[in-house]
Amino acid sequence: MDDSIDIKNDAKQDTGYESIIPQDDYLTAGIHIGTQQKTKEMMRFVYRVRTDGLYVLDIQATDQRIRLAAKMLAKYNPKRILVVSARQYGHYPSEMFAKATGASVITGRFIPGTLTNPKLKVFIEPDVLVVTDPGGDSQAVNEAVSIGIPVIGLSDTNNSTSNVELVIPTNNKGRKALALIYWLLAKQVLSEKGDTINYTVEEFEAEL
Repeated sequence: MDDSIDIKNDAKQDTGYESIIPQDDYLTAGIHIGTQQKTKEMMRFVYRVRTDGLYVLDIQATDQRIRLAAKMLAKYNPKRILVVSARQYGHYPSEMFAKATGASVITGRFIPGTLTNPKLKVFIEPDVLVVTDPGGDSQAVNEAVSIGIPVIGLSDTNNSTSNVELVIPTNNKGRKALALIYWLLAKQVLSEKGDTINYTVEEFEAEL
């Protein structure tokens, strides 16, 4: 099958909905490409299942959740927003999100006690947590829950989201997908504050 045709078939055809960016841009970045596993919590964001067993995410839901997350984050002092990414392709885009919005960021290994042990040099007290992968960033998620702060999670079809307050359904493994999601989130957070983003989506992409 022609891959381009299959990608078009993955899209949810809803001409009455105007997304932040053209739907084709989401598809080109692979935002919608899930995994061959699904959790019960993520089924509501699945648009269809491909013949190869891959679950496809609903990009309209992704777009709507980016808007919701941005409205939520815009209410916080940027310095009290913490973005975490253990996933390699999430390191650079999450750092760029922090640079664009003024948020704090931790990439790579998350040291246990970072949110709960004031004696640690790396101790930080955020008001809200954003994670690239609720599974890979589970230590941060668990600590956020223990101190009672909300969690926004970029969640793929195989993620458990029981401790995530606001799910953004997305491919959270792809380089271009993560760049686009973090760029859009930064763009919308700044827009909520009446500002514009000074970076292109390409500037959010991690190097190969």
